[in-house]
Amino acid sequence: MSTHDGDALDGVEIPDDLSSLTGSAAPELVVLITQVAGAEPLAAACSLAQVEADVVATDVGALAVLRDRAGDAPAHAAAALTTLVKGVPLVLVERRGEHLTMTRWADGAPGDQLAPGLVLGGAPEVLEDLLTGATTAAELDGVVASTSISRWKAMRLLTSAARRAKKDGA
Repeated sequence: MSTHDGDALDGVEIPDDLSSLTGSAAPELVVLITQVAGAEPLAAACSLAQVEADVVATDVGALAVLRDRAGDAPAHAAAALTTLVKGVPLVLVERRGEHLTMTRWADGAPGDQLAPGLVLGGAPEVLEDLLTGATTAAELDGVVASTSISRWKAMRLLTSAARRAKKDGA
C-alpha cells in the first residue's frame, strides 16, 4: 500500500501562531529576588518604579512576585528597580512550565544568566514553594502589594530608610 506525500498531512491543521505548541510566551511566574531587607521598602520601590508586585520579606531579602508577566514587562521591572535602587542587584526568575531562567540585573542592565541550582542552593524555602507552585503570593503571610503604597508614602519610606542607613553607616 503506497501513500503519496500529500495524503500524509490530510486533516492536519498547522496553526499560524506556533506559540500554542510550546506554551504561552509569557512566563507563568516571575519573581525578583532582592537584597532589600523588608517587604515594605521593596514594595515602595516597586510603587515608585510603577511595577505592580506582591512583595514578601525573607531572611535573605525581599521577593517581588510580578503581576504583569507579559511581553517585556519582567525585563522592564528589573531594569526600573535596579535603576531606581542603584548598586543593589537582583535576580530575575522566570518560570515557564518546568523551565527556570535566572538573570542577574544591576544598574538597569541584564548581566549573566545564572544556574538555577546555584541560586536555589541558598534560597529561602518560600522561593522554592513559589517556584514549585506549592504556594502563591496571595497565600503568604506579610505580603505587601506595591499598589497599596502611594507614590508619596513610597518617597517618605525610602527617604527614611536611606537616612537610617546613612546614620548606621556613619
